[in-house]
Amino acid sequence: MKKTFACLMILIALGAMPAMAATTTLTGVITDNMCGAKHMMPGKSDAECTRACVKQGAKFAVMAAGKVTVLNGKTAEVSALAGQKVTVSGELKGDTLTVSSVAAAK
Repeated sequence: MKKTFACLMILIALGAMPAMAATTTLTGVITDNMCGAKHMMPGKSDAECTRACVKQGAKFAVMAAGKVTVLNGKTAEVSALAGQKVTVSGELKGDTLTVSSVAAAK
């Protein structure tokens, strides 16, 4: 009976792990999920292009280690740092990071 109970508890614990979000910190450049690393608006800086794309429906993102991760939350703070290298932390679910903090990278 004790072995069955112990096995059941282990299975429950293992089953609950994927449901928990992972806390992640990324260092990269604030961009948008449409342009990614290559901005396409002639005559605009990376920051201006990022903000314009977001106004047109794209989402803020961070380009880190060759991967684009969509950012959710703290929009004003993220927008202020568009086009800059940042360190952003939050809960990662799939390819979306719910931002808990964002700051210019040192």
